[in-house]
This record gives sequence, structure tokens and C-alpha cells, in this order.
Amino acid sequence: MYAVIRTGGKQYKVAANDVITVEKLPADAGSVVQFSEVLMVGDAAKHTVGAPLVSGAVVTATVLEQVKGEKVIIFKKRRRHNSRRKTGHRQLGTVLRIGGIYTDGQKPDLTAAAVKPAAKAKSAAPKKAAAKKE
Repeated sequence: MYAVIRTGGKQYKVAANDVITVEKLPADAGSVVQFSEVLMVGDAAKHTVGAPLVSGAVVTATVLEQVKGEKVIIFKKRRRHNSRRKTGHRQLGTVLRIGGIYTDGQKPDLTAAAVKPAAKAKSAAPKKAAAKKE
């Protein structure tokens, strides 16, 4: 099953367990966010297109991290005026893992979907260090 959601002025086609980068969302790593602006829901047999939104559809996602995008260079030159300006920009973004797509008024369980990715990384590091000492 897949869905088309709208966030940050853009549309994204998502399915369960997809990892996507969207415009920056005000959420911490490990928290769960809900997208109620679902434009389309479908699978191999059936498609539901909203007008403009699909009523009762919700997509949940877990925030993995907050990131900065690639640097974009802006260079302006006015010829014959000895005028040049060089600036750069890095867009802020949020990396999400899509948890589930809920339709027909189903309610997602937000507590079960929350995962602490930082805690998993810290617990794995000491085990590797202990194995090397022996």
C-alpha cells in the first residue's frame, strides 16, 4: 500500500518503511509525526484519490534525524562593473521513516511507533569495544 502526502509545499509518494527527507519539521529525533494531508491512497488493486484530501486517512512517521542538505552556491556577476557576489545556502531537512498508512478512520498507535535511534546506537558501541578487549 502506498500514499501521496503533502508537507512543506511538496508531495511525496510513500509506503511503509520508506526513508524520506522532507522540509524541516519541528520535532525531535525519535518522536512520531502524523500527516493528515493525504492526497491519494492505493495498492495494486484499488486507488482512492481525494478531492483534495482523502477523508479519514493518516500517515505516521518516526523522525530519525535533523540534517542539512548539500550546499548550493549562488554566484552573481555584473559584467563590466567589477561586481561579484558569492553566497551559499544549505537547506534544513528532516529524515523520516514511514511507519504506517491508516485509512477509513483507523487510529494509529503513536506510542508503539516511537523508537529512540540514538539509544540503539549507544548500546551497540560498548558491546563492540568489550569484544575487542578480550
